[in-house]
Amino acid sequence: MTPEAGPEAPGLRAEPIPGLPEVEEGDPLGRLIAAAATRARIELGSASVVCVSQKVVSKAEGRVLALGDVVPGPGAIRLAGELGKDPALVELVLAESRSVLRAERGALICETHSGLVCANAGIDASNVPGENRVALLPADPDDSARRLRSELRAELGAPPAVVISDSFGRAWRLGQAEIAIGCAGLAPLDDLRGELDRDGRELAASAIAVADQLASAADLARHKRSGTPAVVISGADRWITSEDGPGAAALRRPEAEDLFR
Repeated sequence: MTPEAGPEAPGLRAEPIPGLPEVEEGDPLGRLIAAAATRARIELGSASVVCVSQKVVSKAEGRVLALGDVVPGPGAIRLAGELGKDPALVELVLAESRSVLRAERGALICETHSGLVCANAGIDASNVPGENRVALLPADPDDSARRLRSELRAELGAPPAVVISDSFGRAWRLGQAEIAIGCAGLAPLDDLRGELDRDGRELAASAIAVADQLASAADLARHKRSGTPAVVISGADRWITSEDGPGAAALRRPEAEDLFR
């Protein structure tokens, strides 16, 4: 799903959608986003990309748990003691993980059941109301993106593309960057391999992670403490597709090509 080569994009604009309420399990997230955009006079349509934080999607899907309700098993208790972590949290991390890739220096790097590689299986307590409550990642982030796009289509008629994003660390760089853990209606990867650069040389490795870069652009348009989980991006038309597409799963490096496992 590589877009055709063409002129430079006219420029991207990222605009936070204000006014979303605190979302709870079962809330119609697509309807809430569409209504908030209408109140703020922000245009949403088939030429837009809506970037939504993972946390609000997890809340709507009921993926929030109280650590006090979790009973850690012997393996979690042992590992928690070695890493200095809460045994209940470690139990959740293990339950949400296909495999544990690293467990050292206080860190648990896991591959989730949906194929994401991240710290603590993406489980996080920030921006989750209540004591000792944590949010899990959506069970299938691409499916979540497809459902959200369908909800927006029902509200708006012409659906925007959808990106569900989360903050991930990078092994070789300080700080976190927002990446797409799910997407729909978007070509997630702009694969330029085989094309020619301006000097006529064949590109051998250029494949642009479009969905990740849009997620990062959206994150810069809002503040982590602002309570604004949705951002609309305009100017990304050339990557938007009418079909839902392969999702962010297309960005995962196959294990056979992973040099660091």
